[in-house]
Amino acid sequence: MIVFVRAPALGQGKRRLAAAIGDIAAWRFQRAALNTLLARLARDKRWTTVLAVTPDRAERRMADCAERRIGAPRAAGRRVFGQGSGDLGARMARALRAAPPGPAVLVGADIPDLCADHVWRAFRALGHADAVFGPARDGGYWLIGLGRARRHLGLGFVRWSSPHALADSRAALGSGRRIALIDVLSDIDDGVDHALWRARGARGRTAGGA
Repeated sequence: MIVFVRAPALGQGKRRLAAAIGDIAAWRFQRAALNTLLARLARDKRWTTVLAVTPDRAERRMADCAERRIGAPRAAGRRVFGQGSGDLGARMARALRAAPPGPAVLVGADIPDLCADHVWRAFRALGHADAVFGPARDGGYWLIGLGRARRHLGLGFVRWSSPHALADSRAALGSGRRIALIDVLSDIDDGVDHALWRARGARGRTAGGA
């Protein structure tokens, strides 16, 4: 499982979210979301977790975080590596191609509702599908997973950060691929997403208290 993450840094990343809630709050959200995701998923024995980080210069800093949250580096390779250059599609494709043989899934680090069951359903889907997506409510996706076709993955001509991202990515995989879809979740890209997420949390706390 590859966690695709921008290293949290004040005033960098999540610019649409920061425009709505401020730089400090957006930075705190980034840190909390990543820490929560790693606490839930990183030590699960059903998969190996690695971090693909941007910018590349943050690799050393994020390696310290990964060692605390995931464990010591594996003998077979690093826990953290840089995403490299290019647009989102090029960086995602590179990270998936670099994974060891076998199925691989890639998830974002800004999906607060993501849990281990979601990831396991993606891996199970790759038992009968060539690719799996976790759709987001905004037309994008929070997870992409591939089986044996990873070496030939290309995600060109995708309209990222748009309602067409999932449809374009499916088309980019080419015809004849067996594609599975799993749970629909929300990533937190802007102030509206953040407000809806906080509202869901408030409703859950109220129901739990009742």
